[in-house]
Amino acid sequence: MLLNRRGFMIGAAGAATGIALGSRSALAAESVQLRAMWWGSNDRSKRTLAVAKLFEEKNPDIRIVGESLSGDGYWTKLATQMAGRAIADIFQLEPSTISDYSKRGACMALDPFISSALHVDAFGKDVLNLTTVDGKLWGVGLGLNSFALFYDADAFAKAGITPPGVDTTWEEYADIAIEMTKAAGKKNVWGGPYGARYAYVFDAWLRQRGSSLYTDTGLGFRVEEAKEWYAYWEELRKRGGTVGADIQTLDQNTIDTNCLALGYSAMGMAYSNQMVGYQLIMKSKLGIGMLPRAEKGGPSGHYYRPALIWSIGASTEHGEAAAKFINFFVNDVEAGKILGVERGVPMSPTVREAILPSLNPTETETVKYINALKDQVGGYPSPAPLGSTEFDQRVLRPIADELAFERISIDEAATRLVDEGKATVRAG
Repeated sequence: MLLNRRGFMIGAAGAATGIALGSRSALAAESVQLRAMWWGSNDRSKRTLAVAKLFEEKNPDIRIVGESLSGDGYWTKLATQMAGRAIADIFQLEPSTISDYSKRGACMALDPFISSALHVDAFGKDVLNLTTVDGKLWGVGLGLNSFALFYDADAFAKAGITPPGVDTTWEEYADIAIEMTKAAGKKNVWGGPYGARYAYVFDAWLRQRGSSLYTDTGLGFRVEEAKEWYAYWEELRKRGGTVGADIQTLDQNTIDTNCLALGYSAMGMAYSNQMVGYQLIMKSKLGIGMLPRAEKGGPSGHYYRPALIWSIGASTEHGEAAAKFINFFVNDVEAGKILGVERGVPMSPTVREAILPSLNPTETETVKYINALKDQVGGYPSPAPLGSTEFDQRVLRPIADELAFERISIDEAATRLVDEGKATVRAG
């Protein structure tokens, strides 16, 4: 199996700890081997492999072979595995993709393992509903999170500018972004990202206005709404409040490619659990807040979501063992201490309570943020329909890039987003 650079590095890290590669005792030849695949930062990989090692120590008859890939590379590899009916035994999904991939037959329903290998009753019915599609459980959430706006707290303090707050509007955010660009006074450093290519930010924007990114049957927005969205970001880009198109296109929806992490902007938009990964690679102190809203006192557009999800591959021959590993991942207290809140605030009340005293200041901030959203979040949206992953990767992002490079107009971008979106997204 060929690995990209990151995949090879993780494999090598696994070899050093006796997880991913290398020979083991004669017993290993008779043990169950499970392939686990995920995307994320090096920090996520280290934590995941450490938990896999701990699991192996307590379950010597099961071996975990781990592989981490880049964001876009992950989905390409998963598509290849689906075509060849060779999906990893355990693989990572997210809220916007679990409905899509479960309906495509990539996942194994987990209901048969509940109460035997998988113990999730303590999570609560509402939490389990987050990963339930058509009445069946297709994955287990690894933590709660929501959208977030990260900012370079040191840069804001130096500039004497107040960062966005709970009730900051999009209009006010634009002014702040422009001021931060001016305050930086450097070439290739701007106030914030060109957020037109972020599906989750567009989703929050639409929810603030009584609409949505998706419905049960397809797209949930119209051309006029898309025009308003694109017009906002184009005006802000031309006023100097966003990074240039050449910088924004580097973003592969991973921490290490985000313009904030790369030092090109003072603000970035991401998911709350990613604050841990961002702070690890940033020298400046990081702050966290909510996304801007349409009007003061209006809906925030935020909702609680499972940060990431473990699912079991439909083609696995070891469903029970895979469920056992997932159960350990989400319920073992020692595993929880290793994982912290990098994949979100733990779903298990027992694990959540146990890890709180050991959290570092950044991790504690993410927990505070999730708790502070309690009175700000709306209801969880309907599961994303089929084609939502392709819509994000092959429609929304490329069209936003063409617009930022001024290759198409706002009207053309909005019309294409809806037309191509309707051709891509459909009911299951």
